[in-house]
Amino acid sequence: MKAGTHMHTPRTNARRHLGIATVEFAICAPVLFFLMLATAEVGRALFQYNTLVKAVRDGARYVVNNASVGTTRVVNITAARRNETRNLVVTGNIAGTGTALLPGLTVNNVTVTDAGNGFISVAANYTYTPMLGATLPTFGFGQPINLSRTLAATVVMRAL
Repeated sequence: MKAGTHMHTPRTNARRHLGIATVEFAICAPVLFFLMLATAEVGRALFQYNTLVKAVRDGARYVVNNASVGTTRVVNITAARRNETRNLVVTGNIAGTGTALLPGLTVNNVTVTDAGNGFISVAANYTYTPMLGATLPTFGFGQPINLSRTLAATVVMRAL
C-alpha cells in the first residue's frame, strides 16, 4: 500500500493552471487597459496639437502674403484681412464656413498682430479635453483633478 503519496491527475493540474491564469489576468488587465488608454490619449493630443500648429501656420502664410507693407517695413493689416485670417485658422477657409477644424476652437481663440519690423504674428490657444472628460473624480478624497490642458501655437513670419 502506498501511503502518503498524493497524485494529481492531468485534469486537476489543468484546473489549477486555469485558476492561476485568471488571477494573473485580473492583476494585469487594469494596467494594460490604462496603458492602452494613455497611449490613445497621447496620440489624440498630439494629433490635435499638430492640427492647431498647421492651421496657425496656414493663417500666417495667408496674412503675410496679403498684408500691405510699405518701404519702411510698416505692416498694415486691415480688419477684413484679420477676420479672414482668423476664419482660415478656425475653419480652413477665409469665409469661415463649415465646421471648426478642432472641436471648440473659435475665432476668439486666434490673434493676428503686427510683431514689428515687418513681421506678423498669428497665435491660437485651444483647450484640449481628454476623451473621458475634463475632470477626474477623486471619489471624496479631495477636489476633482482637471485634465484639460491649453495647447498654444504661435507663428511669426516676415510680411512680403
